[in-house]
Amino acid sequence: MSIMLFECHLTPEHTYMPTAEIITIGTELLLGETIDTNTRYIARSLRDAGVDLYRASTVGDNQERIARIIREGMERAEIIITTGGLGPTVDDPTRGAIALALGVETEFRPELWDQIQERFRRFGRTPTENNRRQAYVPQGALAIENEVGTAPAFICETDHHAIIALPGVPREMEFLMHGKIMPYLRERFDLRELIKSRVLHTSGVGESTIDARIGDLEEMSNPTVGMAAHAGQVDIRITAKAHSEEQADALIHEIEEQLRDRLGDWIYGADEDTLEGVVLAAMAEKKWRLAAVETSLGGQLLGRLAGKGESFVGGEIVSPPSDTSPEGLSRSVEKVCLAYRADVCLGVMLIPGETQQTMHLAIRTPQDMHKTTRTYGGPPQLAPLWTVNLSLDILRKYLVGS
Repeated sequence: MSIMLFECHLTPEHTYMPTAEIITIGTELLLGETIDTNTRYIARSLRDAGVDLYRASTVGDNQERIARIIREGMERAEIIITTGGLGPTVDDPTRGAIALALGVETEFRPELWDQIQERFRRFGRTPTENNRRQAYVPQGALAIENEVGTAPAFICETDHHAIIALPGVPREMEFLMHGKIMPYLRERFDLRELIKSRVLHTSGVGESTIDARIGDLEEMSNPTVGMAAHAGQVDIRITAKAHSEEQADALIHEIEEQLRDRLGDWIYGADEDTLEGVVLAAMAEKKWRLAAVETSLGGQLLGRLAGKGESFVGGEIVSPPSDTSPEGLSRSVEKVCLAYRADVCLGVMLIPGETQQTMHLAIRTPQDMHKTTRTYGGPPQLAPLWTVNLSLDILRKYLVGS
């Protein structure tokens, strides 16, 4: 690992698990011009190493504000990771901000300037004088060579903290985080634990109902249990901290068994499972062919089913008809079933309204026609997603029970 140590710093052995904060730097992030993908990558890297992430924040290209948020972070966490603001222009303030936060000056490193010039030569370019700014780091910093870009990274250490500055370019950040920062953190903080998560997916039930069933589990400290609500779906995340994957899996398994016992068939899958995948797997097991017809969903239903397996044989998008009754939808379903020679046909119609949306659903099976109507009072733009999730869940439960 190409890390150069300058000056002497105390690096005590840590016998506890450190905490971390992430600071993404860039006015373009605050203006919504650039999407922050760095936080997710760093957070998952820290999670896998057993580091608790306390906070993630974004700040613009202002040296004093960056310095202030770094000092605040140091009051809560041992590890501070920043991304961005390491370029060659005057609006790249991270080097000076970290120096200001620590009460030191920046200093020029000739060896970093040599690395930068070599990188430019390799790219067939010539550095300009302002690129010399990238060879400055806070006094006493650990300089980290960036083999895939022109902006060196660095680490500033105190007795109890590591302030790590990484480039904002995702490709460069990921390369350095994986190859140099994580090995450094494992050694510096004696990281021996890991954090592992498993997500259970539910549908057809609200967040408050689930909370009433599992509230006591949400108060646990290890594993932890938390929920995230989506349109027509609620995810339950189980997160365990342990010294090995086997220990983490055992902790997760015990809680998952309790969740499945309490929530029953509201749970349709875990991790990468999708409603459409579960539905099509059930169709394939019965050797049935599925067709679908949708109205006012923008192609979302057919898009979710298409290309996911041989069980789905096709479908149609129908413009809102003059007859928007459940009976009218049933007739469309019968026609599509015949046209595609399907064993099962799912028909869904969304009828917009001023204060609520109405969903008509019809399922034609080899035995009968099942019809239902539901209403949705949430944000109108989420109504199609809610409708698709709910319709697939109703079909899933029908297939399991048939």
